[in-house]
Amino acid sequence: MAISIRQATPDDAQVISELAALTFTETFGHLYPAQDLEGFLEESYAVDRARIVLAHPEYAIFLAEDDGVAVGHSAAGPCGLPHDDVQPEDGELKRLYLLNSHQNGGIGSRLFHATLEWLQRDGPRALWIGVWSENFGAQRFYARHGFERVGQYKFPVGKTIDDEFILRRPAQA
Repeated sequence: MAISIRQATPDDAQVISELAALTFTETFGHLYPAQDLEGFLEESYAVDRARIVLAHPEYAIFLAEDDGVAVGHSAAGPCGLPHDDVQPEDGELKRLYLLNSHQNGGIGSRLFHATLEWLQRDGPRALWIGVWSENFGAQRFYARHGFERVGQYKFPVGKTIDDEFILRRPAQA
C-alpha cells in the first residue's frame, strides 16, 4: 500500500460525499432503519454541503488515499458541540473514518495526527470530539491521545436518537 494523506480541496467534494456515506454506512449502517439512514446520508453528506465546507477557511477535510484511491477521511473545524465549556477558539475533530478494508494498519493514526496538526496550526488550543457512546474502540483510541469524557448529548439519525459522548483534550504546549 502506498498511503498518502492530503488536505482535500473543493474539487474533491464528490469523492468526500461518496466516501463519507460509505464509511458511515460500513461503521454504523446496521444501527438504523433504512429510511433513517438514507435521509441522514442525503443531508449530512451531500456533495454541495461538502463543497461549501471544503471552500471554508475555518474547516478542513483530509483524505487518506491508497495509490490515489480515497480510503479514509477526517474533518475538522471550530467546535460546535453542545457543552458549556466550549470556547470560540476551540477546535473539533468532527469525523475520522476509514473503509473497513483499511482499518488497523496505522492509517487512522496518520489521518488523526495530520488533522490535529491542522487544528493547532496557530498554536495549542483545546480540542473536542463527539463519539458514539458504544464505539469503545474509538473511545480507547482518543483516550490514548489525551481526550477525556466531559459530557454527553443526543445525536439524531432520522428518528433514531443516539447517545454520544463529548471528549475534550486541554490545550497542550
